[in-house]
Amino acid sequence: MSDYQNNAIRNLAIIAHVDHGKTTLVDALLKQGKVFRAHQQVGALIMDTNPLERERGITILAKNASVSYGSVRINIIDTPGHADFSGEVERVLNMADGCLLLVDAVDGPMPQTTYVLRQALQQNVTPMVVINKIDRPEARVPEVVGMVQDLFLDLATSSDQLDFPVLYASARQGYATEDPNTPGTDMQPLFEAILDSVPPPSGDPLAPLQMLVTALDYDNHLGQVAVGRITNGTIRLRDDVALLGRKAITTTHNLERIFVFRGMERVEVSEAHVGDIVAVTGPEGVSIGDTLTSPENPEALPSIEINEPTVRMTFGVSTSPFMGREGTYCTSRNLHERLMRELRTNVSLRVETTASPDSFVVAGRGELHLSILVETMRREQYEFQVSRPAPVTRVIDGTIYEPYEILNISTLEKYMGTLTEHLISHMGQLRDMQYGENGQVHMEYKIPTRGLIGFNAFFLRTTRGDGVQSSVFTSYEPMEGEVRAQRGGAIVASEAGLSVTYGLLNAQGRGDTFIDPGAMVYQGMIVGSHRRDGDIAVNVCKQKKLTNMRSSTADVTKRLNATVRMSLEEALAFISDDELVEVTPQNLRLRKTELSPSDRRRQRRDGVRARD
Repeated sequence: MSDYQNNAIRNLAIIAHVDHGKTTLVDALLKQGKVFRAHQQVGALIMDTNPLERERGITILAKNASVSYGSVRINIIDTPGHADFSGEVERVLNMADGCLLLVDAVDGPMPQTTYVLRQALQQNVTPMVVINKIDRPEARVPEVVGMVQDLFLDLATSSDQLDFPVLYASARQGYATEDPNTPGTDMQPLFEAILDSVPPPSGDPLAPLQMLVTALDYDNHLGQVAVGRITNGTIRLRDDVALLGRKAITTTHNLERIFVFRGMERVEVSEAHVGDIVAVTGPEGVSIGDTLTSPENPEALPSIEINEPTVRMTFGVSTSPFMGREGTYCTSRNLHERLMRELRTNVSLRVETTASPDSFVVAGRGELHLSILVETMRREQYEFQVSRPAPVTRVIDGTIYEPYEILNISTLEKYMGTLTEHLISHMGQLRDMQYGENGQVHMEYKIPTRGLIGFNAFFLRTTRGDGVQSSVFTSYEPMEGEVRAQRGGAIVASEAGLSVTYGLLNAQGRGDTFIDPGAMVYQGMIVGSHRRDGDIAVNVCKQKKLTNMRSSTADVTKRLNATVRMSLEEALAFISDDELVEVTPQNLRLRKTELSPSDRRRQRRDGVRARD
């Protein structure tokens, strides 16, 4: 094995907790690395190219870019910060030799900070630390540096990992500095630190080709695109390569195109060498974790190990009376093909068949992970129905175990009582509480995953957006206790037709409504909610009968209350086990699993008999 190092390259992954400024820091590096033309308007959050990423303000997919500093090309890997997308972090760390751990100067290390740093250190990625947002008035830089050092002491696997450089930055203002008391002018100190502390990629350029596939893409003209880093050897255009899959199946393919990353673009080249991160076309049927290698001497690299999912949902073909009216892809074949395609790029996802050919159990890292998939499919013109999220349980020695998570909350003290009451009723255990300045409070809970389902919507509603919360998986523990439901009952449409104001006024005499006048409804569709237990059947299509004593304008002064509008996450949290969310490109409808009232009565009787 050669000791060759490609000194012209640095491969750097940027890891952090959500909202600590990763994508903003990458923006600053790209702009100061002169990736863009003079006077080119590029905006902010350049790496967040997915529409859902921009709408939600989070990074969902790991992405590659590069920037040149002097004679060195720095390949930057921007990773998600949300725990639900940590599978993206696990797979792309294989491409990096160093990692830049970004920590908020106010919040300090958070649960996902611990998780991503542990993953990086276990893969022997050389760390460096940047304390971001030092320009904020409430920044507590010395304290946060001490917390980061304590975190490294807990997680380091060797003494070398404790010797890491610390820089200070304001990504929004576009500067980094070695002294937090002396604001910088640009990102040059960070570029210099990357070159000094991140080792160049090593490998044997004369050995047979080895490249681990860590990401997949698809191009309408080029077909499937495999992305990965060259560990050994050289990859050349039109060469034959062997594809070693997980099932020990070897196939041979010809390389049609080779691309490297230059700035935000892919540039076609005729060959690439050790340490290069490349995108290649030609091999078909590639999966993440496969190895592209020499056909004469095929040798697989260690595959990517991804932690198991913790939340599951059932995806099924829509059985709504409105099925096929709004979506393009509505059949079980369409649904199955789309889920199988998602498996090829979404490494944290699992899909299982059920006794019914029209439904599939889909498991992911969290409620957000699955809801992003639902929203993506919806925008692709798919029409289907999904169940309420539930935890992925395990049976060990006859005992059912469920996933637990560590939940961290930062908000104003005035919201603490409502949040505490909710979390305790959902089996949350308070582990730590600290009071900050300006009425801020920081709380840490240990809570089962089933107790967190729907919590994000409740948190945003309670705090009016004035707070942040995040959670990360910690362990599997025996399932015990019961999460107390706080929803009440549903108002269910008893007749199909066009909803009218008079019918909705009758429904609003019982509770809140989810639809406007003029909306088409069907029997068994949930049109509202009330505070008591049990469902109420209401005919929202019923019109007022006119007589000689009642004119059509007699009730003109009566007005409907505001309609309750639910996001996808709120709808998933609202429904019970006997209810579904009907997802179409145009609408989200809540419905009972059994639309017929007689079928629902029979279902309740069978449930009572089963319990007895």
